[in-house]
Amino acid sequence: MSTISAKDVMSLRNKTSLAMMECKKALVEAEGDIEKAEILLRKKLKGKMEAKADRVAGEGRVEILIADDKASAVFVKVKAETDFTAKNDLFITAASQIAQLAINADAGEVAVNDEMTAIIDELRITTGENISIDKIVKLAGDAGTTSYGSYVHHDGKTGALVQVEGAVGDEVLKQLAMHVTAAMPRPLGITPDDIPTEMVEKERKFRLEQAVESGKPQQIAEKMVEGGMKKFFSEVALLEQPFIIEPSKKVSDLIGDAKISNFLRWEVGE
Repeated sequence: MSTISAKDVMSLRNKTSLAMMECKKALVEAEGDIEKAEILLRKKLKGKMEAKADRVAGEGRVEILIADDKASAVFVKVKAETDFTAKNDLFITAASQIAQLAINADAGEVAVNDEMTAIIDELRITTGENISIDKIVKLAGDAGTTSYGSYVHHDGKTGALVQVEGAVGDEVLKQLAMHVTAAMPRPLGITPDDIPTEMVEKERKFRLEQAVESGKPQQIAEKMVEGGMKKFFSEVALLEQPFIIEPSKKVSDLIGDAKISNFLRWEVGE
């Protein structure tokens, strides 16, 4: 049987980030062949991880990447079981690598490919946790007219991506993304017309019932509802919301003649 040196064990550990004993056992089984031992470990531990795929992965990280030509951007969310792993440099790097791969995909929801899967498998083996890609979306527009604002909170758990058509400065773009991340209530659409119909009707019905129950005549109640709906839209339509940094302004005041064409807000655990 081949002698397993401490140097070989350390070399395998540096490659896999696994415990010394696990690496030594694999080297013994592989008769000292480091590459063969690495393959054995990956096969063995990936199998263990697949059996744990039903474990809750309530932690994770969001990642945003804007293309060099600023015509497209991707939003990525990767899930992990523990906050410790989600804050690990390997996990952060992996999320960035996945975003780099996704930036070359077609616009829309991006399917997980083999390269992304390999990155996740590496993390699963290294951390022993149930790690997965929750979702990836790519936004795209025309180079020269489209720009993006992005913001990820310092803990990596919450972020927003805003797509704008027209001339808007970088600082305003960042502020728009910060607003989408922090605004309460959360924006549900860009304009009042973008708010889901069923949500608007539910709100209208609720307000009408309240007005009628208070004893107001139907005609007065309906007028009260219209006033209330204007307030509702000012709270949940992005362009109508008071800007969080300067509430005397609306979000629409920030962008002038430009147009917000899309926005995404993601939070780990949702």
